[in-house]
Amino acid sequence: MEPTLAARALSAATEITTIALSGDDPDAVLGLVVRHAAELAAAELGLIMVRAEDGRVSVEAAHGDSTAGLLGLTLPAESAAGQVAAGGEPVVTADVTSDPRTSRFVPAELRSFGPFAAAPFGTGGRPLGVLTVYRPRDAEPFSQVTVDLLTAFAGQAGVVLALAEGANARHRVTLYQERERIARELHDVIVQRLYAAGMQLDRVRRRMRKRFAQADAERLGEAVDQLDQTIEEIRGTVRALRSPDPEPDTRDDVATDLAESARSEVRIAGELLGYPPTLELSGELADIPAERADHVRAALREALSNVVRHSGASETRVTLQRDAGEVRLRVRDNGCGVPRDVAKRGLRHLSERAEAAGGTFVVNSSPSLGTLVAFDLPLDR
Repeated sequence: MEPTLAARALSAATEITTIALSGDDPDAVLGLVVRHAAELAAAELGLIMVRAEDGRVSVEAAHGDSTAGLLGLTLPAESAAGQVAAGGEPVVTADVTSDPRTSRFVPAELRSFGPFAAAPFGTGGRPLGVLTVYRPRDAEPFSQVTVDLLTAFAGQAGVVLALAEGANARHRVTLYQERERIARELHDVIVQRLYAAGMQLDRVRRRMRKRFAQADAERLGEAVDQLDQTIEEIRGTVRALRSPDPEPDTRDDVATDLAESARSEVRIAGELLGYPPTLELSGELADIPAERADHVRAALREALSNVVRHSGASETRVTLQRDAGEVRLRVRDNGCGVPRDVAKRGLRHLSERAEAAGGTFVVNSSPSLGTLVAFDLPLDR
């Protein structure tokens, strides 16, 4: 590798590693990885594709002059990109549209390119995806030096995704520690003070009942009752805070109260949005099989998360309905829609969930009409 190119590659790798370790948004760091890879490879287009459980690969980050419509583009497991992402050797060709290894699965969006190279990335022996670069038709093919460089930057992408997974795990530990601290303070301080205040009020009421007017005595009794009820509610909150999120139970005979889960997710979203979303529940939601309920809960959480992060909406409506054979979830907002340049990994995962469970998942989004997320699951599968 020529000294100038080597120096540029080292500088780019250092920048990527520094930003990744600083805890920045993994999607932004992936964009930086693919930009540097494309520039150093003198490629017109660079793509990072992440591998799904079924072997398909989806474009997660792109860099080039013509990336419109590429984010979220999915290629089958049998494609060259899918095979490389599964842990295969790097693939290089002078013409991606005529080479038998690649030509069958080139989508229309990529048929204007010729020279192509792809390198796999993963972590801990687990394949995660593939980094690909493209040049215009009839341009000079990628050299072995460029392929080696691409492989190095693919490794950077694997590091970024591994760091993102580690950050999520650390976040969960921190969250549980904070929940325990809040629970401890609620139990040891707040509950004790409320209990003491309730006891004092009840003692006053009993000792001075004859001296109080009937209405005042009743109001004092109501205050004591409200304190008792508040104490019980706080104790329930303490129990919930000290219970880690349960692992999904895949047994069909275990039921979950989906209505209570929906209320909890909507309440949390309302705190972040600054206004309470409207929640409409219908049908019997207290006996949904745990595996089905987990899918619906994940869909609701992801939909509300997108409203909070991207929509700028002033109104949000959640509808959850159960009939004899199906659960139907709708999340509507009047915001600006899901931005085109936002990575949609979470939505794609929900689409895969719905497909695997025999259901359907649809997102309709526009800047003028807002966003509608629809997630339907059968109960008899």
